[in-house]
Amino acid sequence: MFFDDLTYKEKTIPKTILGFSPFVAEPFLGHRSMLYERDLHENPQAIADVIVESYNQGVRAINLFNDEKLLEGYDLACSQGCEMQVIATIGKTDIDYLNPNYEIAKEADWDEDIELFSKYDCPLMLVDEFIVDAYDWRLTSKILSSINDTGALSGLITAFPLKTTTLIPENLDMNLFDFYMVPFNAISYMMDITAFNASQREEFKEKLTSLNKKVIASRIMACGVLKPKEAFEFYKNIDYVDLISIGVAKVEEAREDFTLLKEY
Repeated sequence: MFFDDLTYKEKTIPKTILGFSPFVAEPFLGHRSMLYERDLHENPQAIADVIVESYNQGVRAINLFNDEKLLEGYDLACSQGCEMQVIATIGKTDIDYLNPNYEIAKEADWDEDIELFSKYDCPLMLVDEFIVDAYDWRLTSKILSSINDTGALSGLITAFPLKTTTLIPENLDMNLFDFYMVPFNAISYMMDITAFNASQREEFKEKLTSLNKKVIASRIMACGVLKPKEAFEFYKNIDYVDLISIGVAKVEEAREDFTLLKEY
């Protein structure tokens, strides 16, 4: 299901994307963040090892942002022949995820990020969620236009798939972007939906599909709350997600998770 490619506007993008959250010890991963900081983010070779194993399991795309140690880990993996297509996050800053300061997020050096990733095999660049969810639509439009000027496809990331999805058509030129990354899992973990019953799922589906964009689902395992089999079973019945992003923290996890994913 997710081990083939999406072809869109003459660009080909693998449907399974290796996420970066464990590699950079994202705070929303809870107590594991401290372990990931020590074992991964402070050790680019360990990041490279996970990337290499993911590549060996058939993963051909990776989500990156402008972080020195993350990029060093990716470069080490590339030196071993594991170059992937890069799905770049543009304008990501060191913001407290639980109490974000959106004004600081908007000061990100997003133009520098675009210039950086223009040098990679980067068919798609996504505007970071803290910029998108600041709802400064003029700024978001400017970043999308700058991405489009490079010839890459562009998209948005949100942490609030219900609220932001409702606001986008009223505030953005829908021709500016083609992709939309949202957190989406069976228990609505880290989504702005309190209870994911049948009616709420249908409402969410209608809002998402009404945008007519290519959907990238993230946090599909609910940051480890769900087992891989549970997450993948849920997606067997979802026909409106085009790509998925999966973060793994160990070589063994990469081997197990992506081997299992091939069965779906």
